Amino acid sequence: MRALVTGSEGFLGRHFVEHLTREGWLVSGVDVRDKNTPMDARDVFRKWSGPWDLVVHCAAVVNGRQTIERSPMDQIVDFELDAALFRWLGEVEVGKTVYFSSSAAYPVELQTVQAKSVKLREVHVNYDWPDLPDELYGWTKLTGERLAIKAREAGHNILVVRPFSGYGSDQDDCYPFPAIMKRALAKENPFVVWGSGQQVRDFIHVDDIVGAVMTLLNTSEPGPINIGTGRGTSMAELAQMAAKQCGWVPEITPLADEPEGVMYRVADMSTLKLFYTPRITLEEGVERSLFELRNSVK
Repeated sequence: MRALVTGSEGFLGRHFVEHLTREGWLVSGVDVRDKNTPMDARDVFRKWSGPWDLVVHCAAVVNGRQTIERSPMDQIVDFELDAALFRWLGEVEVGKTVYFSSSAAYPVELQTVQAKSVKLREVHVNYDWPDLPDELYGWTKLTGERLAIKAREAGHNILVVRPFSGYGSDQDDCYPFPAIMKRALAKENPFVVWGSGQQVRDFIHVDDIVGAVMTLLNTSEPGPINIGTGRGTSMAELAQMAAKQCGWVPEITPLADEPEGVMYRVADMSTLKLFYTPRITLEEGVERSLFELRNSVK
């Protein structure tokens, strides 16, 4: 079976390439960051033909909260990538496509201090009258979801997923989880966290993201479907958890001038749990990541 993974050198893409290869798929990865054969997915969609049994579209410009808030024009590429994908699907034979949307597609008004404790449900996104999503990045994902709907109406088999805060030890430092893990290992004191430190996220291990997607591919569920845990953890709590596992108690220092994003972003898990239950708790994920990071510097 043949699979194409775009953004194959990125965090999600790497894990899908590894999983699919391990499962016996013949995998082709494309990424501008590939040191041996750098390829822009937009060019691939213009030049490559099929057939493909599976396309996993991970290519996107995200690069953490700093880019989302302070370099929004970088995300124009995301519109181009998604438009190229859906145009290409009309020209080649593809068995099934996975489109990665994001929890950023949800209305920011449901993720404020006042709305705290509201778990985000798939139906909270109204395509006919969309409320303001999270920055331009959220708009790119809303647009991608709409394109997926139109492609599905044209007969294409597309699964749309909305992952929440994916994490793992090999994630780039521009994301909060690995940055916090490395500060904990270094026993930095004061221990800084961006924003107030009270912003809450739903952290989901990358292995569970892959596991959920691969399980959903064996169903008729088209999505959009949340991929999270339903558990909210603040950045300060994550820092304390990591430091505790490293055997010390830090002074948490918020950096008010740094981006913090929305205040409460946690998934409603009702739909996903019909098909898949995440296996890795946050405590286990922190322990695993600290172990892997320690070994990586030896």
